[in-house]
Amino acid sequence: MGNRVCIRIDRGKDAVDGAGVRLRRVLGLKTVQAYDPFLMLDGFDSTDPDDYIRGFPFHPHRGIETVTYLVEGLIEHMDSLGNKGTIGNLQCQWMTAGSGIIHQEMPKESPRMLGCQLWVNLPAKEKMTIPTYRDILQEDVPLIREEGAVVRVLSGAYNGNNGPMDGGYQDVQYLDITLEPDREWLYDQTPNDHTLFLYLLDGSLKPEGNDSFEEKRSAMLMAATGKPGEGNDTVSVRSGSKGARFLLIAAKPLHEPFSWGGPIVMNTKEELELAFRELEEGTFIRHKDPTFLIL
Repeated sequence: MGNRVCIRIDRGKDAVDGAGVRLRRVLGLKTVQAYDPFLMLDGFDSTDPDDYIRGFPFHPHRGIETVTYLVEGLIEHMDSLGNKGTIGNLQCQWMTAGSGIIHQEMPKESPRMLGCQLWVNLPAKEKMTIPTYRDILQEDVPLIREEGAVVRVLSGAYNGNNGPMDGGYQDVQYLDITLEPDREWLYDQTPNDHTLFLYLLDGSLKPEGNDSFEEKRSAMLMAATGKPGEGNDTVSVRSGSKGARFLLIAAKPLHEPFSWGGPIVMNTKEELELAFRELEEGTFIRHKDPTFLIL
């Protein structure tokens, strides 16, 4: 086995989305090929409610999964399946849009809004699957204490501890790791043919292959040096003087064509055009709660 090496760091750019939410778009259209099957990653970290209080009113999705993870904060949500509720500290919302869903996410004033939303592409054969929604509560997430580290398992498994999610349709490994200052952390549980990246939430982190500590809210793509099927290469990172909190996210790439238009990601231009035509005609939603009046 060898080591995974950081081959690129994507810091993204400031963006405004929804009804006026300020966020950091870390991954997007320009990074899709490198991070396949991960389409988009929006990071948010603010103590000013004006940055996020306008939220994301009702909007559609098709062909993807959205994973919203809050380290701190409060978001109310509602969707066309009849789900409604609140995401709070250390909670996660895992939504499979499949054939089509309409939902809204409305952040509430909090001392700090810290977290991210990840978009995971669905395989072509699952693009039109029945939409589903799952809450991951703090008490459902295994917490593993190690020397100098705390690991939370949201999806996948870590050292024999299974997360509450099986990764949906993409078998996603999703870990939340907190390191004490000046600590090394090693991880070797992801196959070499899977895409693996780290997302820095707080503190500073030095991944293998990087000469300095990264302090920005950034994605660090960790490439395997060994061949697929020949063991799992090791991820090696070290925290800085103030420690680090980061996510480790991994899944097998799809290597499929995609056609992306706003909140909808399909495989062909024709499929994408059909989705927007159905939105206009009011036939977009195939499965919904009968009391849901939009579309």
